[in-house]
Amino acid sequence: MARKHRLGPAGFAQHVIQRGNNRSICFADETDYIAYAHWLKKFSLQFDVAIHAWVLMTNHVHLLCTPNSDNRGVSAMMQSLGRMYVRYFNHKYNRTGTLWEGRFNSSLVSSEEYLLAVYRYIELNPVRANMVLSPAEYKWSSYRINALGIKSMLCSPHPVYLSLGKTDFRRLKAYRTLFKNDVPQSVIDKIQTSSRKELALGSKKFKHHIEQLTGSTLKNETLGRPASNNRIAKT
Repeated sequence: MARKHRLGPAGFAQHVIQRGNNRSICFADETDYIAYAHWLKKFSLQFDVAIHAWVLMTNHVHLLCTPNSDNRGVSAMMQSLGRMYVRYFNHKYNRTGTLWEGRFNSSLVSSEEYLLAVYRYIELNPVRANMVLSPAEYKWSSYRINALGIKSMLCSPHPVYLSLGKTDFRRLKAYRTLFKNDVPQSVIDKIQTSSRKELALGSKKFKHHIEQLTGSTLKNETLGRPASNNRIAKT
């Protein structure tokens, strides 16, 4: 059975998830996180993909990114990154075989409706996993960059993020304010479903625009706009 064609038009944000095979450990110590982040930066630059948010968990990775010039940019970046990291990991731990659970999952994200929710969803992963009480406590995510202003050569702010404030101070404060409330459970469900099934995360209007742009027909599931709900789930 042929793989489903992956949509990735340039200029549209994508939520990417890469999981360890059978939920196995992908990062065993600090040097593993450093190595992955190094190659993420290298290949994001090589394939012209802007990285907006990320979290490196022990057995999976979340990225929010935008290909700038090539609709295969994200796929090329993830393939090169995955191969390089597997070689490193297998050599370091004297192992063979696969590390990742097949190809990565991804979904297109509507900037107007869901982009900031996906920022929060990604950076709150360690909190939902009960690893930390605050996203600021977790070292291997973009939260400290986007919320506290820590400098990074990897992070590229999305225009929606930049629109949160005219100055760095106001922008950082506005971003931190977003984290005072949990991501609504209804939104978490839609983010998870869209990434797992590789759907477009957005309104009918957003999906129609993608269909016109790519000439591909998207699935008929309507994800709709975020609902107001303060429940949160573990991932």
